[in-house]
Amino acid sequence: MHSEKVTFPGSGGTPLAGRLDLPDGQPQAFALFAHCFTCSKDVLAASRIANALTDFGIAVLRFDFTGLGGSGGDFANTNFTSNVADLVNAVDYLRDTHTAPTILIGHSLGGAAVLAAAQHIPEVRAVATIGAPADTEHLMQLLAESRHEIEEVGEAEVCLAARTFRIRRQFLEDISHQPQTDRISRLGAALLVMHSPVDETVGVDNARSIFDAARHPKSFVSLDGADHLLTRAADARFAASVLAAWASRYLDEEVTGAPDAAAPAGVDAEQGLVVVSENGRGPYGQRITAGGHLLNADEPTPVGHDTGPSPYDLLLAGLGACTSMTLRMYATRKGWPLESVSVSLRHSRMHAADCAECETRAGQLDRVERTVRLTGDLDDEQRQRLLEIADQCPVHRTLHSEVDVRTTLASHDTHPDVAEDRAAGAPT
Repeated sequence: MHSEKVTFPGSGGTPLAGRLDLPDGQPQAFALFAHCFTCSKDVLAASRIANALTDFGIAVLRFDFTGLGGSGGDFANTNFTSNVADLVNAVDYLRDTHTAPTILIGHSLGGAAVLAAAQHIPEVRAVATIGAPADTEHLMQLLAESRHEIEEVGEAEVCLAARTFRIRRQFLEDISHQPQTDRISRLGAALLVMHSPVDETVGVDNARSIFDAARHPKSFVSLDGADHLLTRAADARFAASVLAAWASRYLDEEVTGAPDAAAPAGVDAEQGLVVVSENGRGPYGQRITAGGHLLNADEPTPVGHDTGPSPYDLLLAGLGACTSMTLRMYATRKGWPLESVSVSLRHSRMHAADCAECETRAGQLDRVERTVRLTGDLDDEQRQRLLEIADQCPVHRTLHSEVDVRTTLASHDTHPDVAEDRAAGAPT
């Protein structure tokens, strides 16, 4: 493992100080770590978890929010919304220099921040929170003694974790208008909630609220005996090992076809609906949501980055899957001893003049070569009949029929949560 100091612009334009922990060899994935309120990137929980994750091949970027640690800017001018914007800027940095993170990790208020930021990061596959509050108004408890002065005077000096910070009225107003429950319910990524049942800073009931608000796939892990800051090295290592094992299911190479992959934020898992959008992975990378299933698509190199099947690969996959399913249904209905089916397909282009049985005589034609392999104690007549049935699968018939494709422009309506964040000054 090795570590690099990095700098990138924050939401207010001032430089943010970060540290990128890299594993030996090519990273399996990149993660972004958000630290706790008034903490820094070097807090024990952040550094220990980041170091442990590199042992699992996961690179981790941790950084100081505006006005904290080694980052520039005035903490008094920041708020929760600006923290979320800092996270999005950190993602932009990784996207430009390496690749966008597929994993977001947040400790304490950082957990609330990554839950809010996820909707702005289409590449995110997994989000993990550690000792996170269910809503940002939890901070009001920390500021209770100074709240009246802040509201009356406009600002106050507040002692937090043995350090003094200037908190302004706009900070209170910002944390009181964050739709966290709605964001969690539309997270669009797998969620891991880790919390200590003896956490005296953020009670474990917050973990229940987060878990109940989220949709599946979601998991909860108890950090039994750990304090809020995970000051014991063993607690941080345990959290990192569980996180890495859980996140491995959602790493880039595991995403395609993963049964529990989640739909993008704001997209309902409607049966029969397929949604395709750019995923930011190279110039042609695409994120495909089919019902509740997530896939990637891309152009092969050198045109694209080959991060997923090409459009024609997906077309052949659809035909092959339909063929196999149709043969299985037919054999089952007939009671035939079909043990297994496999279908191999290849797409190519050919001159129409070279196809004696084709009606088109000029130009080029698409050719799909399909080979069906049947395993089982089938006689020749049964095999021949199944070969004929292959041409009756619905996708095969669609490819040979007249298809009416109607294309329209979507409306300019903005998702209500995104619109609300825009009004609050968050980037989209």
